[in-house]
Amino acid sequence: MKIVTAIIKPFKLDEVRDALTNLGVHGMTVTEVKGYGRQKGHTEIYRGAEYAVSFLPKLKVEVAVAPELVNQTIEAITAAARTGQIGDGKIFVSALDQAVRIRTGERDLDAL
Repeated sequence: MKIVTAIIKPFKLDEVRDALTNLGVHGMTVTEVKGYGRQKGHTEIYRGAEYAVSFLPKLKVEVAVAPELVNQTIEAITAAARTGQIGDGKIFVSALDQAVRIRTGERDLDAL
């Protein structure tokens, strides 16, 4: 099993959720996060004063998938989250050693 973690722009969440649902990926965890990449934030002008915004608001979307769905999951997230602008985000894939459904005790792929 693998866990796919995507850092995306907040307004793209609905599109990413729909793309993953259409793929057959059920369940996700979404966390509000802040960070920056190569752009190192940006500056904004508010009431005539310039402010440096070092950490930009993002969403971290985590989904656990079977190994054969990893590439399709990455493609679905990429297509749904892409705007073509700086700061579209990143996708990370990690190994998931074990999953247990608390209610039934099912394990691994059955728990997903």
